[in-house]
Amino acid sequence: MNLVIDVGNTRVKLAVFHNQDLIFKDAVALDLLLETLKALKKRYPKLKKAIVSSVGRLENVQLAVLKEEFQLLELSHDTPIPFKNNYATPKTLGIDRIALVSAAVYQYPNTNVLVIDAGTCITYDILTAKNTYIGGAISPGLRIRYAALNNLTANLPLLDTEIPQKIVGDSTSSSMHIGVVHGLVNEIDGFVKTYNANYSHLTVILTGGDANFLSEQLKSSIFANSNFILEGLNYILKYNSN
Repeated sequence: MNLVIDVGNTRVKLAVFHNQDLIFKDAVALDLLLETLKALKKRYPKLKKAIVSSVGRLENVQLAVLKEEFQLLELSHDTPIPFKNNYATPKTLGIDRIALVSAAVYQYPNTNVLVIDAGTCITYDILTAKNTYIGGAISPGLRIRYAALNNLTANLPLLDTEIPQKIVGDSTSSSMHIGVVHGLVNEIDGFVKTYNANYSHLTVILTGGDANFLSEQLKSSIFANSNFILEGLNYILKYNSN
């Protein structure tokens, strides 16, 4: 039984896996981490091993408790991973992207895979059928696009994310929604089309906080999986436990 901890800027995602089966998932504020860990240990007394992806956001006392309570693996660029990394600057590759590619390795072996993570940024990552990670792309996510229109102009408002009801805007707000949402949808469809032309039998995974919002509008054939990064972290822990 494994504990997976994915630490974001303000929230922490926690998951418990029994082998490869996800049996518990939650997201809590960072300052509630220790309280949540205590409850999880009581609920799952066989919980022994853990992996944390934090990019240095954990406080020393939180990390100390994790090391005391669990056999802890801290994911870093030096952690052994289950694929060949051909990124030109491997030390700059986000550990979240490492986890996503690891999930692709486990779930789609010997397959060309494109993983799209729709979060604060949109990341595109290609794993080849030869188990080699070759890179991808990074672009602004939905909220960054809305925020940029507001922050970098004098008169455009800051809008909440909304699915456009038309393709031609007849007001400032509807034009902005169309530009942001359809712009990103067309970007993703364009990337998928381009990568499909270069990598045969490409499997496309869409994950991240905006995955469900975007998946309903994409023309491309994709698999939406909101737990993909958690599954990747669990596989990395398993890979390093053998």
